[in-house]
Amino acid sequence: MKIKKGNIQDVEKLKEIGKLTFAETFSSDNSEENMKEYLENEFSTEKLKAELTDQNAEFYFAELDEKTIGYLKVNIGESQTEIKIKNALEIERIYVLKEFHGKKVGQILYEKALELAKEKDVENVWLGVWEQNPRAIRFYEKNGFVSFDKHIFKLGDDKQTDIMMKLELNKKKPAANNV
Repeated sequence: MKIKKGNIQDVEKLKEIGKLTFAETFSSDNSEENMKEYLENEFSTEKLKAELTDQNAEFYFAELDEKTIGYLKVNIGESQTEIKIKNALEIERIYVLKEFHGKKVGQILYEKALELAKEKDVENVWLGVWEQNPRAIRFYEKNGFVSFDKHIFKLGDDKQTDIMMKLELNKKKPAANNV
């Protein structure tokens, strides 16, 4: 498996994997109308082009045998969907095709996000996860995340609650000068 950074030329690939993984993950728990509206709006070519060219957002694709099987989106600075923690990196999306669940793809994408957080020298990594997605909540708890707040996520006309979770990265304190 390879992890490849996305760019503007990947807009159609992102649209395809984004719609497919989101639908696989949430269709059974949401109305057809709300899913259709969300997928059309959030994965429109225009919106994805803007996200792919945002200097404070990065996409990475997980590829196996030339097939895109998942992706990661991270945000820093003003591109974070919500700013409640200073000096942080947001994991906005980690999505993997259902047939590859349990095969460590999500873990590898998560580790890429941590690598980026360390490169960017942030103190915290945070994300929002739907309160009705216990599989994802367990995944993040297993990786050391703790709940710190909640926010509303709108899927069509349905207001859903996301649990906001964070991971504090270990920062070494500067040594005191002996003067």
